[in-house]
Amino acid sequence: MVALAVLVLAALASLRHGDAAAAEGSGPKWHVVSVSSPLPSTACTAAKATSKTSAVRLVHRHGPCSPLQARGHAPSHEEILERDQDRVDSIRRRVAGAPAISDVARAPEGVSLPAYLGTSVGTTNYIMTVGLGTPARNLSVEIDTGSDLSWVQRVPCARCYGQQDPLFDPARSSTYSAVPCGAPECRELDPYTQSCAAGRRECRFEVTYDYSHAGGAVARDALTLAASRALPSFVFGCGHDGAGLFGETDGLFGLGRGRMSLASQAATKYGAGFSYCLPSSPSAEGYLAFGGGVAAPANAQFTEMASGPEPWSYYLNLVGVKVAGREIGIPPAVFAAGGTIIDSGTVITLLPPRTYAPLRSAFVRSMAGYRRAPPLSLLDTCYNFTGQARVNVPITPEC
Repeated sequence: MVALAVLVLAALASLRHGDAAAAEGSGPKWHVVSVSSPLPSTACTAAKATSKTSAVRLVHRHGPCSPLQARGHAPSHEEILERDQDRVDSIRRRVAGAPAISDVARAPEGVSLPAYLGTSVGTTNYIMTVGLGTPARNLSVEIDTGSDLSWVQRVPCARCYGQQDPLFDPARSSTYSAVPCGAPECRELDPYTQSCAAGRRECRFEVTYDYSHAGGAVARDALTLAASRALPSFVFGCGHDGAGLFGETDGLFGLGRGRMSLASQAATKYGAGFSYCLPSSPSAEGYLAFGGGVAAPANAQFTEMASGPEPWSYYLNLVGVKVAGREIGIPPAVFAAGGTIIDSGTVITLLPPRTYAPLRSAFVRSMAGYRRAPPLSLLDTCYNFTGQARVNVPITPEC
């Protein structure tokens, strides 16, 4: 089982590439951080262009670049942290094989998928715009590295959560078709249940999150990424029964390791693999690109991916932790079991208690010259930088 705990160093969560500079010298290594750098901006900053035709613009859900930012309110820090903890709790249950928590009535029938990532989907994730159908209808959807099936809401809809854009209408797409029972795609989505029992001809899906769910028919249609018609027969969920906390997005696209994820289906055209440049702040743009050939920045560092107990998640091997450039003496056995999940929908980094406790102690000692602040929600190590333009933070960009 993967052991996860809360990493609650508020200063670490505020750093952005380009806002910090490593201090010189042979002693402890620090970052000099502008106190104003984490403050939000009202202007959208475009990402550096990429020449890949498979690249899609990627923006933060609540930033000025988001197509959804005109309506609704951005969540408070407390709300983000609470929902982040919900998501982590769901990951724990998923690794342990426990069912998702749900206080929402689910559809009476359909494919039952594993309990993917339970949180308020739509509050902290990243948004991309894709074209679905012929002619292409633009939809603003979240990306999720912890999910396989992609889905959107459709008309007619028996019960749908509120979204900003009109619902997708299959009747207006000349390339839409339902996936029948017995099709390989249906079997791929339903390895454990009888989704086509009782003479049903249409393959159905139901994805259960903690406190939320989406269900409907499995379908195929043309998918457009940026200016490129990527997939003429993209398999996705066409939902007509959804409830819970999904924000105002039009749906969710999975980038997991399963065969039905967007990443796996796009591999048939662009080759295996995908890459993304996440926005460095809510006011910046990033991109998501499929296939190889994306040039890495000159200062990029690399580490190998690892296999873990969940076949649909992405893992890294964490082998040590440094504070101010110095190892903090965590036994290697602490990192030996489980691996570290990389998740696009979790805001705060989380570590096992035996890793977090010495990290926190070393960080507090290094920050002894700064005034402490009261805890904020699950953040237990906070500082008051009022009246200071820059602070020295004891972390370094090392792999």
